Amino acid sequence: MPAPVAFYAPLKAPTHPNPSGDRLLARLLMGALEEAGFDVRLACTLRSRDAIGNPARQLRLAQLGEALAARLVHRWQRQQWQPRLWFTYHLYYKAPDWIGPAVCRQLGIPYVCAEASWAASRASGSWALSHQSVGDALKQAQRIFTLNPTDSEGLTDLLGPGAPIVRLSPFIDLNAQPVSHEGKAALAKRWQLDAGKPWLISVAMMRPGDKLASYRILAASMAQLHSDVELLIVGDGSARTEVEAAFSQGLLAPDPRVRFLGQLTPAQLTPLLQAADLMVWPAVNEAFGMALLEAQAQGLPVIAGNERGVCAVVHNDQTGQLVPPRDPTALARTLEQALAQPALRQRWRDASLVQVRQQHSLQAAAAVLRAELEPLLHA
Repeated sequence: MPAPVAFYAPLKAPTHPNPSGDRLLARLLMGALEEAGFDVRLACTLRSRDAIGNPARQLRLAQLGEALAARLVHRWQRQQWQPRLWFTYHLYYKAPDWIGPAVCRQLGIPYVCAEASWAASRASGSWALSHQSVGDALKQAQRIFTLNPTDSEGLTDLLGPGAPIVRLSPFIDLNAQPVSHEGKAALAKRWQLDAGKPWLISVAMMRPGDKLASYRILAASMAQLHSDVELLIVGDGSARTEVEAAFSQGLLAPDPRVRFLGQLTPAQLTPLLQAADLMVWPAVNEAFGMALLEAQAQGLPVIAGNERGVCAVVHNDQTGQLVPPRDPTALARTLEQALAQPALRQRWRDASLVQVRQQHSLQAAAAVLRAELEPLLHA
């Protein structure tokens, strides 16, 4: 019988109606746990995020978490189902796990988490209670899977050498990727593009903050790019007006090389990824970038800013190129060099397909999870 596992994502549940990288990764982790042979159930959909730092709200959430933990244990007893392990995805000071540690104490089962971050600088201030909760949960955890390598330093500062930190490469489900055989000429006709020019592509929501900052760097880079290309921008959102304005800066009209395609379905996006020459993204404060991984799954090399965990997805000089963070000149120069070397881009294409299959597939993630979690069940 598969071992039962309770799953929880305090920042955004996998059943949340709004798509995002967080929701996608929560779903992927549930799928990888199932692929690893576990019986996975979503324990709760409570969203614990406190965006503004409200101590009173944090206290209410802490009390609610204790009550929900007791209620879950009681419900599972009635259903004659009990998890042998609790797995939490993505906890940090703004979205702690108020439920899982209490359930694990009541049932005497292991607590495990993935993509957790901790910074000593948050010990005081508006999120002090949430921050303390995250620290307590991490000290209780018997495995902490890190998808972003930059998280390891803070975790080690808290837990010390020998902490149960395990590297888990970001991954996607290759079997869920749409299949397309549409050629560049047909795509050019459909989207009114020029099949004779190289295509660059960027895929990201248009939101204020880091996404808008990335788009502005991309626009500044395009202003310095002399190659005759078309940049296909896939995405939409509340900052669309500001994004479009960034690509018109200093011009009488929008840059004619830039095409805004809006938000596309995976079936619409996949053939464009296959036909494009390069994905480009400045990646300001990007955790690692699922869109970058999805591009490489279609054999599309990536030129990206080397921030946070992007290096965990884009293998520098193998599946693309990492450039200095927030440097539009370096980004433009690297794009010019890559566009001038079709043989190099082909090597990157070939390596992308291999790297994703070997290191970033759901099956690869399931193997890591199985190897690390099964011993906890027999301890």
